[in-house]
Amino acid sequence: MPVSKAHANWNGDIPTGSGQFSAGDGSISGGVTYKSRFEDGPGSNPEQLIAAAHASCFSMALASTLAGAGFPAESIETDAAVTLRPVDGAPTILKIELTTQGRVNGIDEQQFQEYAEQAKANCPVSRALAGVPEVTLQASLAN
Repeated sequence: MPVSKAHANWNGDIPTGSGQFSAGDGSISGGVTYKSRFEDGPGSNPEQLIAAAHASCFSMALASTLAGAGFPAESIETDAAVTLRPVDGAPTILKIELTTQGRVNGIDEQQFQEYAEQAKANCPVSRALAGVPEVTLQASLAN
C-alpha cells in the first residue's frame, strides 16, 4: 500500500502568523491562521482535514462492509464534525460526530445501522482516532 504524504509550513508567531499545507499530488491544499483555527475565521484548519479524512474513510469502509454482506450501496453520504475545545489549557479534540445516509437496496434501517457501526469500528481513520473521548454515529437509509 502507498504511503500517504503531506507538507505544512508556518511563518511567524501564532496570533498573527500563517501557514500553508498540501497533501497528495497537491490538489489538496489550503491556508491556516489562528483565526481560521480558533475563531471560525476564513481559511482552513487541521480539524477540517481530520473531518474530511474521517468522513471519506468511513464512507469507503461502509461501502466495503455492505458489499461484503451482499448489499452493494448505490450511494453513501457522510458528514463529520470535529469539536476542538481547551482541556487543561491545551486545545483538544473532544468529539467527532459522524452522520451518514445510505441508499442501499434490500436492507432495513436496523441492518444499515449495524453495518454502519461495523464500519465505524473498522475504518482505519476511526482506529487512528481512538483516543478521541467521544465519537458518535447517526446512520439512516435514504428514502
